[in-house]
Amino acid sequence: MSKKKGGKRLNKKQIAEMLQTLFQQHPNETFSFKQIFKTLKLDTHPAKMLAIDLMEEMAWDDYLSKVSDNTYRLNLKTQVQEGTFIRKANGKNSFQPDDGGTPVFVSERNSLFAMNGDRVKVAFMARREKHIKEAMVVEILSHKRDQAVGKLKVEKDYAFLVTEGNIFVHDILIPKKKLKGGKTGDKAVVKITQWPSKESKNIVGEVVDVLGKEGDNNVEMHAILAQYGLPYQYPKHVEEAAEKIEPGITAEEIARRVDMRDAWTCTIDPKDAKDFDDALSIREIVSGKTVNSKIYQVGVHIADVSHYVKEGSVIDKEAMKRATSVYLVDRTIPMLPERLCNFICSLRPDEEKLTYSVIFQLDEEANVKSFQIAHTVIKSNRRYAYEEVQDILMGKEGDYAEELRTLDKLAKKLRERRFKGGAVKFDREELHFDIDETGKPTRAYFKKSNDATQLIEEFMLLANKYVAESIGKAKKSKSGQPAKAKTFVYRIHDQPDPTKLETLREFVVKFGYKMKTAGTKGAISKSLNALMDSCQGKKEQKLIETVALRAMMKAKYSTHNIGHYGLAFEYYTHFTSPIRRYPDTMVHRLLTKYQDGGRSANQEKYEELCEHCSDMEQTAQQAERDSIKYKMVEFMADKIGNEYDAHISGIQSYGIYCEIDENHCEGMVAMRDLDDDYYDFDERNYCLVGRRRHNKYQLGDPVRIKVARANIEKRQLDFVLANERKH
Repeated sequence: MSKKKGGKRLNKKQIAEMLQTLFQQHPNETFSFKQIFKTLKLDTHPAKMLAIDLMEEMAWDDYLSKVSDNTYRLNLKTQVQEGTFIRKANGKNSFQPDDGGTPVFVSERNSLFAMNGDRVKVAFMARREKHIKEAMVVEILSHKRDQAVGKLKVEKDYAFLVTEGNIFVHDILIPKKKLKGGKTGDKAVVKITQWPSKESKNIVGEVVDVLGKEGDNNVEMHAILAQYGLPYQYPKHVEEAAEKIEPGITAEEIARRVDMRDAWTCTIDPKDAKDFDDALSIREIVSGKTVNSKIYQVGVHIADVSHYVKEGSVIDKEAMKRATSVYLVDRTIPMLPERLCNFICSLRPDEEKLTYSVIFQLDEEANVKSFQIAHTVIKSNRRYAYEEVQDILMGKEGDYAEELRTLDKLAKKLRERRFKGGAVKFDREELHFDIDETGKPTRAYFKKSNDATQLIEEFMLLANKYVAESIGKAKKSKSGQPAKAKTFVYRIHDQPDPTKLETLREFVVKFGYKMKTAGTKGAISKSLNALMDSCQGKKEQKLIETVALRAMMKAKYSTHNIGHYGLAFEYYTHFTSPIRRYPDTMVHRLLTKYQDGGRSANQEKYEELCEHCSDMEQTAQQAERDSIKYKMVEFMADKIGNEYDAHISGIQSYGIYCEIDENHCEGMVAMRDLDDDYYDFDERNYCLVGRRRHNKYQLGDPVRIKVARANIEKRQLDFVLANERKH
């Protein structure tokens, strides 16, 4: 039999591994016996016969395809897939199949130098005994991005970029003539001009923008945006195009619209908002059929962005690419140029504005008697901050208090009915910072939902629901058969993962709670709501909310409607924020097209746009989270050595995350610092358990921590436990 170096004969396992590697590295090639024997240097009869037998077995297992009696190739149907490469700094890379299947491990040696987010083609490796399933990247189909952000290091003969988050295996080499004036310590954006290959592992790039010195607030915020491929500047030619646009509120334009200028109208937004893209109007119209009953006309008025931003224009192309405004801690990076989002389209008080509206007739129980979707013109009477409205709803006197309280009363009826209908209750608190003039955070606090925010939310939900139903609900054709629904953009939310729901049920039982995981969608959501109500104010509240949220799917955009589980709506869309979300602009255009008698739009085109918008939404959220992390670390940087009461907010195999009760900043106690025992990670029960003393760290547990380190560059807070745990 053939021998390896050193004289040992090749056994069955070794030849099997050699065959697997050969076919995986050449997934599109067909090999004859003669080619295989020569390539693998199988020069003895027993080795050749063993290889032939193994290929027969591999063909029987669908690993190989038998092309002829003496030729084989990799079975592409079962062994080759396309998907996304996910790179991890700890080397635990994985491949995420396009079909949404389970991620598969990819070792560094089998990664073909793929970068995080790249689209790749992989060949699955035959599973070795007592080993997890593995894949090998055989082709990089496309790179997710060709730019990186990081810190420059300039040496005598060369320069390189150390990337944020170690997203690349190697630092990016930069020819000194391509530095664009950058110096050591500068943060910079680099365009990659040469990717790694079998010939060279180097990544080569050139500086396209020097952001500035590390630690400067603007530099750090721009670096976060650049890290995710998000824009931090607005193209000059797009801004110039926007400057040429006129409001165009002429007598002729008003005559084409429903005139709502005489209805009392207001906007309600955060106190620092500049882009007011939605307004509410209310007036009492004819009394109802019964004695003393009232009918209210409530208008949900949305900035008519699509009237100004024409499809295919330079402004539209830029908005489509961005897909969303990005909200970092201290700034907004708008989807539209400032002239549009803050002036022409913004529904500012005492100015006539063009809007697209859903006008409802509601009775005193907030039942919808009729509705109309129309292009309108409005004139807002008042711009409110949420805080002002909340004060009025709590009894304080203020402008138009009666109108606001009537809207609040109707909103509460809508909210109550929505939860009775199966909507899921998740009122999550959001971390906010007060920022000084230099961008430094001076206070960290949670912002909670209240009656003022819920008032706006309920009417926006109502408008989005009725707009979606107006297109999505199949209307009967002349023959009496349901007509095919026209192409439309929906906001969809799938049912929770059944396995994660069952994990949640098993988990909450330990705290004495019950929960249904089977039955109708409504029964499960009502059971979830009952659970949320039962744990309110209890020690385990945040713990249960965290685990429940993990069972939920992410909402996204699609032309294929499956309903919105979280809201318990059969049809739902996004119509109400076209200044900051491109899907809303698409919805406005489709509505206008269909109201004008147009045929159904190209579904494939709109589905691609939906996928793009969903991806950009996720990217913007990641950037927002990173800006919060940065401000959190910056806020705690001068508090090293301070002790705080905290609670465990997350548990991983490498340590426990703790959230400070006083300011809600989160840091990690590394596993290596839990030195009183050896701890095992119980993933199912979200806890660490000591092997000898059986001490347990569980989500929600109170702890006393000391701030050990604040690494601004890595956006990471490190804590250590201050003393014995509180009981």
